[in-house]
Amino acid sequence: PPARALTLDSSLERDAGLDSLGRVELVLRIEQRFGVRLAEALMASAETPRDLLRGVLAREDQAAPAAALESIEAGGTAIDGSPDGARTLVEALRWHLARHPDRPHVYLLDDQGGREALTYGALWAEAAAVAGGLRARGVGAGQAVAIMLPTSRDYFTGFTGILLAGGIPVPLYPPLRLAQIEDHVTRQTAILRNAAAAVMITVPEAKRLGRLLRTHVESLRHVLTIDDLRAPEDDLPSVGAQDLALLQYTSGSTGTPKGVMLTHANLLANIRAMGQAVRATSEDVLVSWLPLYHDMGLIGAWLGSLYHAAPLVLMSPLSFLARPERWLKAIQTHRGTISAGPNFAFELCVRKISDEALAGLDLSSWRLAVNGAEPINPDTLARFIERFGPYGFRPETMAPVYGLAEASVGLAFPPLGRPPLIDRIDRTRFHAEGRAIPASPGDPAAMRVVACGRPLPEHQIRVADERGREAAEREVGRVEFQGPSATSGYYRNPEATRALFHGAWLDSGDLGYMAGGDLYLTGRAKELIIRAGRNLYPYELEDAVGAVPGIRKGCVAVFASGDHGAGTERLIVAAETRETDPARREALRERIRALALAVIQTAPDDVVLVPPHAVLKTSSGKIRRAACRDLYERGALGADRRAVWVQVGRMAAAGAGARALRGLRDAANALYAGYVWMAFALGFAAAGACAAALPDLRARQRAIRAIARAAFAAAGIPLMARGVDRVARGGPFVYAINHASYLDAPALIAVLPPGISFVAKRELANVRIARWFLHRLGTRLVERFNAAQGADDLEGLVAAVVEGQSVAVFPEGTFGRAPGIRPFRLGAFSVACRTGRPVVPVVIRGTRSILRDGSWFPRRGTITVTVGEPRAPDGADWSSALALRDAVRAKIVEGSGEPDLQRLSGAVFHPGDGEG
Repeated sequence: PPARALTLDSSLERDAGLDSLGRVELVLRIEQRFGVRLAEALMASAETPRDLLRGVLAREDQAAPAAALESIEAGGTAIDGSPDGARTLVEALRWHLARHPDRPHVYLLDDQGGREALTYGALWAEAAAVAGGLRARGVGAGQAVAIMLPTSRDYFTGFTGILLAGGIPVPLYPPLRLAQIEDHVTRQTAILRNAAAAVMITVPEAKRLGRLLRTHVESLRHVLTIDDLRAPEDDLPSVGAQDLALLQYTSGSTGTPKGVMLTHANLLANIRAMGQAVRATSEDVLVSWLPLYHDMGLIGAWLGSLYHAAPLVLMSPLSFLARPERWLKAIQTHRGTISAGPNFAFELCVRKISDEALAGLDLSSWRLAVNGAEPINPDTLARFIERFGPYGFRPETMAPVYGLAEASVGLAFPPLGRPPLIDRIDRTRFHAEGRAIPASPGDPAAMRVVACGRPLPEHQIRVADERGREAAEREVGRVEFQGPSATSGYYRNPEATRALFHGAWLDSGDLGYMAGGDLYLTGRAKELIIRAGRNLYPYELEDAVGAVPGIRKGCVAVFASGDHGAGTERLIVAAETRETDPARREALRERIRALALAVIQTAPDDVVLVPPHAVLKTSSGKIRRAACRDLYERGALGADRRAVWVQVGRMAAAGAGARALRGLRDAANALYAGYVWMAFALGFAAAGACAAALPDLRARQRAIRAIARAAFAAAGIPLMARGVDRVARGGPFVYAINHASYLDAPALIAVLPPGISFVAKRELANVRIARWFLHRLGTRLVERFNAAQGADDLEGLVAAVVEGQSVAVFPEGTFGRAPGIRPFRLGAFSVACRTGRPVVPVVIRGTRSILRDGSWFPRRGTITVTVGEPRAPDGADWSSALALRDAVRAKIVEGSGEPDLQRLSGAVFHPGDGEG
């Protein structure tokens, strides 16, 4: 498009199309060009180039340098214990208040380098005063109170005061510039209406709009500041674990806001699970610039630090955007150990911090750099590690994670100490088949996907196919989850709540696949756009642009396009028009840019005007945003009309072929599943006949071993055995095997030498046919819950081994659908120590992927059984049994390729635990 004429009085947003990141870029270039250092407030307050010129002429680079701050020294003294028994955030705060009221909780950094401390005692006292003011104005249990404040001491006391009053905080993002406060507050009315907010706590400048807001929001009675609310209050209401503690609204769309309902129990479950995953302690120091209206900054940074008593060093988001090096220098100064940011923040540090600004930087204290909240770019990870490696940043510090408000915030974290894991997959097969097949080493077109980690303790993630069944390993589908921190739905929005749940699972709206226990995200099924850490939805802007004269209504597509250079997403608007005059077309673009600023507070990166019928739709008339994005990224959106239709035809043909291929694959999978069950049913019938007809136990075991092999062969499931020769001679042995699926026992019977007695849970004896069959196979049943019976069963195993019988045990006692090695029970290792017989570690892989717990739909796959070196016990006492268990378990974890759930949860089984 032709260049727009700009003057000193042009609007930086409306005329220049600069959003917050663009404004930062402009200010940094001005500083470099004129050798000055501008005031950070200018980035928020400047409306025109003239405002920036005044800043340059003021030569604020002459300001005195800020005084150096002392280090917090990694949190100072550690505290004893943690509020594990707390049922609510209020109880957690009370726990800290009773033990260390003078312990600093938050350090607020200002733009001049100053630091203000907020202790637990001060937080409680100031919040109680706010609670008194709210109670005096009629705020009761379960009433929503909106909070629209910048990062400040008032935010903490306001949010906590709402909780103490029994209310529900509703964070709203504050306006970037006070000059736009009226327009900004007016756009929040949809959220205020949905939340039925009774009070809004805000800045003094917004109070003048209170009367206007109350005419639009019937429930809203007061628009107040923190100073207005200070009042004594001794009689605080009780708060329960299932009471709502937060309504987290999606930012950027005011058309149909969705408030994620999160209870105290939800938030505490997520904070505790994340704390286990990252091993958070009171000796950590959290450093953050993340906005407090966003769940990552509010829950992950602030509430997490409050619970674990880890000091939080906090700066404003603008301070980071203006000088990205301040984030890193705050980590150095305060010896920060944990700090988080969206992908664009890490990219901003790589691109915008000069080498001179990094002189003397030391990031060696930083042990966990959490990268989440928006799509993660593998190039950004590599560039950040390379750029800041010389300053003490370690590759294993970078932790790509996954979360969403519907899960409170965190859902998947990588194992500590692991550098980022990048999967290279075949791009062609990914698009054609929907599968993530590893690419050949030399494939230049390989698609790279970042591993986002494994489910947090007590949480589960699955990938579901188009039919709602759990997808196979490396098959792309919708990411679903469940766990104690999952929301119960959207506030006063039953339709959206119904769409969120698929049975017991919640739909994240994201697409991805599982591989080796890790989640890999490949895109979004929902139409969310994440730009510079903000969530934007296209619908409202599409409607607004469609109403512009000259634009075809209902023929507008708003979508995201990856910006690898900026480490974030570009906002694209494609609109159909019949206008051909260049000047009028440019006027349409200007109008669309202005609308975008008014509706979603950010300018589009590109406005593409296309001829009629170029914006792709479904047969029912819905905008095909993903298809439009594909055309745009290939440079075909807005090209010659005939060329577009040719490409659309090609895309349609390719899409039809892909749909047909998927249909055939679904049909083939269904037929395969039926065939597998038929093969195993015939095998089971034959095994039952042999168990009944053959009088000798050894003969029965050999026959059923042959039948199991034949059943797997008939089902087309390759069965590979490694290391079986290690147990061909010698014995008896105690076999310790990981447990992943109902297929484990048949696979082991087919592979291991005959003559082994398997150990199973005694509950199976309650099923008559199972009891008879297991008895005929020589299976030994053990009690898991009755201690006296369990001790007798253990003695029976000892006697069997002494008599020369090998036994096979699943020390985990059970299995689940999610990958991971559970804690081992001690019984098998006690038997080995008491008899002096070796334990043989056996690793079974592939069965979980073929047939998961809770599913009866088998998938194709290969089963591998690896027999390890026998390990003899060092003694006969309990300590020897513990050492033997831990050594064998470490070998099985290493060979399984699955997460170590004991390390994640900290759970350990102790002497006397039953077997199963």
